[in-house]
Amino acid sequence: MEEDYKIIDHYLMIRLPEEIDHHSCSVICRRADHMMLDNSVSHIVFDFSDTKFMDSSGIAVALRGWQRMRELGGAVTLRHVAPQPRKVFEAAGIGRMMTIA
Repeated sequence: MEEDYKIIDHYLMIRLPEEIDHHSCSVICRRADHMMLDNSVSHIVFDFSDTKFMDSSGIAVALRGWQRMRELGGAVTLRHVAPQPRKVFEAAGIGRMMTIA
């Protein structure tokens, strides 16, 4: 499944693909940056419902969003994180910077 990007109020909702790797990371970050520039966004929600595997590139996606939101005074939420990606986020200490729901 491809990524899905929606603006709801001031939230950028991004439904992530089944696998997040180096290639998909750059595509996701580029498209998210464009969506943030074109819209007034104060919160990013990354939806991991479909994500079964990710490497450290998934951390890069989350951190890129967190950095942008920090600059704008916003926040990031990671939702529906499956066990494998959750382990990667927990090992990186991401929970101290953003909400993992």
